[in-house]
Amino acid sequence: MLEEDVQISARDGVPIGVRVYRPEGSGPYPALFAASPYRFDNNILPASPQFLWRETGPIDFYAENGYAFVHMDVRGSGRSRGSFDFLGRNDQNDLYDVIEWVGRQPWCNGKVGGTGQSYYCMLQWFMAAVAPPSLACLGAHDGLSDLYRAGCYHGGIPCDFFPGYWWYQNRFINRYPASGPSRDQDTDLTAMIAAHPLNDEFWRERSAWDVLDRIKVPLYSSGVWAKMQLHTRGNIDGYLRAQGPKKLRMSGVPNAWAAAAEFASVDFHKRVLLPFYDLYLKGEKTEYLARPNVEYAVRGSNAVRRTDSWPPPEVRYTSLYLSPVASRSVTSLNDGSLTRAAPTGVPSTSYSYPNPAWVAGVVGFGPSGPAGGFDSIRRVLTFTGEPLAEDLEIAGPIKLVLHLSTSAADTDVFVKLSDQFPQAQEDRAKGLNPFAELVTRGWLRASHREIDAEHTSDMVPRYTHRNPQPLTPGATHKLEISLEPMAYLFKQGHRIRLEIANGDSPVTEALWPHYYRPDKIGTDTIHHDRDHMSELILPVIPTS
Repeated sequence: MLEEDVQISARDGVPIGVRVYRPEGSGPYPALFAASPYRFDNNILPASPQFLWRETGPIDFYAENGYAFVHMDVRGSGRSRGSFDFLGRNDQNDLYDVIEWVGRQPWCNGKVGGTGQSYYCMLQWFMAAVAPPSLACLGAHDGLSDLYRAGCYHGGIPCDFFPGYWWYQNRFINRYPASGPSRDQDTDLTAMIAAHPLNDEFWRERSAWDVLDRIKVPLYSSGVWAKMQLHTRGNIDGYLRAQGPKKLRMSGVPNAWAAAAEFASVDFHKRVLLPFYDLYLKGEKTEYLARPNVEYAVRGSNAVRRTDSWPPPEVRYTSLYLSPVASRSVTSLNDGSLTRAAPTGVPSTSYSYPNPAWVAGVVGFGPSGPAGGFDSIRRVLTFTGEPLAEDLEIAGPIKLVLHLSTSAADTDVFVKLSDQFPQAQEDRAKGLNPFAELVTRGWLRASHREIDAEHTSDMVPRYTHRNPQPLTPGATHKLEISLEPMAYLFKQGHRIRLEIANGDSPVTEALWPHYYRPDKIGTDTIHHDRDHMSELILPVIPTS
């Protein structure tokens, strides 16, 4: 395999560094194009979950199969000059300029395909939007399309991921690369993000979601259910909004580290992406066109479903109502229940915060105190259904309608949907909480409840995040909260559980926590009477 480092002058004169890997020989070859701030000097490291940002896929595999592979350092990183632009207009223009440079090279057949995971995928949406003539297809794997809503401000609530963990690790790997010169990045990304708490022009410039309908080239949108805190919705929206030939595939791997291992494996690329690239970049006849329009794993099972559209056309939206009646299956602040019938009785459930028993965010210790470890639900609200009489499978968008009042002018709502497993009676008697599998999440800052009417559907409320509306203390407000889409099988005997709090915890959120602000003090009340029926709406697949 041949390697060559090249400096390409962008339209504004800034030098952009690329590394070209290509097979021995003169070609011409189709090219795969990958761009990120993670610098190609680090490609000599193993693509393992130890290095979550090594998301190019197996470069050697593609060179062995007759592809050139071009890896670009985005401006302000690696071998590229300029200042880091965080998906801004300069980055988008650079994508166009470099792709066209690739298409003109004598070793290229004039066809370029997008490739790569996570940040690489986030840039692929813009590749198609700026539409360089040499771009022939997108293999978009595991990447968000809305930087404000999916990455930096979940439901309008600032997330620590990009300004904290992500920016630290990006500067670190640029400063201490596996090879090549050290690179300091002087951008203050933390201050940049904090300066734009609303969805203003800064974010709209960086929102690929707004331009997904410009995608005309063939798209294989390949997502990961487990990346719901970051990327999951991006691949579904990319598929739904793209205007060219397209297919959607959703992986059922359990977490971000497994997702990194999956994309690094030769087997994944040989089975999933190579037939797509061979068809659209080499013109070879492959089995790709015979694949279903939508193929998705069902978490909680070993099933893979195939359908013509997303969400599946057979879905039936089913309501479960929040009730104050005790489920007697879990120890939490309230131990409420989920019922198929509209509730009667006590009309509301209240809790005050911050709770004195919280230890890390909203997580406290278990019944034996610090020696017993953390208990993620003991100090939050829960609403739990009866044991299921039969398996229940969901696939599609999920929505919570919440009637809420607060003593404050604003509040945050963090929602988790979980699969609660059966528990032995002796453990319940000890006050131990049952094991549960997290299914999906949702978030909303109540003052950000203004709906984007143009882009909202009945099951997928979309918020403008431009015009905060303070709450009237004591007044009841209707909130529609979109949970991240999911396909999941709740098994017979298990229970569906909803968890609600005004924060989360680094204990439960791994890389994606939301820091609990000291000024979040008050009492929130959830209403669930006949006039204010708070309900969880699930996309149920009917039993065959």
